[in-house]
Amino acid sequence: MERIEHRACFGGWQDVYRHRSAVLGCDMSFAIYLPPQAQDGPVPVLYWLSGLTCTEQNFITKAGAQRYAAEHCIAIVCPDTSPRGDGVADADGYDLGQGAGFYVNATQAPWAAHYRMFDYVADELPALVEAHFPVTTARAISGHSMGGHGALVVALSKPGRYRSVSAFSPIVAPASVPWGEKAFSAYLGDDRAAWKQYDACALIGTAAEKLPVLVDQGEADEFLDAQLQPWRLKDAADAAGYPVYLRMQPGHDHSYYFIASFIGEHIAHHATALKA
Repeated sequence: MERIEHRACFGGWQDVYRHRSAVLGCDMSFAIYLPPQAQDGPVPVLYWLSGLTCTEQNFITKAGAQRYAAEHCIAIVCPDTSPRGDGVADADGYDLGQGAGFYVNATQAPWAAHYRMFDYVADELPALVEAHFPVTTARAISGHSMGGHGALVVALSKPGRYRSVSAFSPIVAPASVPWGEKAFSAYLGDDRAAWKQYDACALIGTAAEKLPVLVDQGEADEFLDAQLQPWRLKDAADAAGYPVYLRMQPGHDHSYYFIASFIGEHIAHHATALKA
């Protein structure tokens, strides 16, 4: 593992590392913010999953999260959104291939050779972080858009792994909207029953534990009706008695201006659970 960025930030350090992923079969980069309290002992971790076209850089440079992480004594880990490299399958367009891993374990050629982002995010990356950095095993997870989908699905699929989950503008029903249908058809094949394991609306009805869930959605989001449809998650959660707090935010779109406006409240949400 090689550190490739090291920057002082709010009394802590914003770093980026490169490592060889055995799960993905390629080199991967991830960002980690260590708050000042990490100098004195291990701190809990918030994992952030980014959306389509993003790398580990978008969140750490645009969200303004480091200030709140320092205030609440939380580390933040941000992986890339897909495997990368010359030998990794790719596609034309922004919504499939590199930059669009959708946090699933692909089963179809040519994607299955590298696209195992679910296992990378849920298992390999936390094991690496916990082995090499001053962090505890108290974890939370959050994300935006495709990453909001990933955060919800990973948390719902891994009971006991996380203390809390949140999302901005998540793709809550990927098996039923164009972005998800395109990605799932390519990565998982045509059997729609196999897609349900990566669909938050399908998973929430049988979830083994009820984590506190906060979802923020901009009312002016250009993808709201066609791709996101957060009311589907709220309806499924209400039917299952699952505590999802959905906040519709007037005037806000799909951008990082939206994330920056409410990231402090999301980190406070996670801090309450992580310190419980």
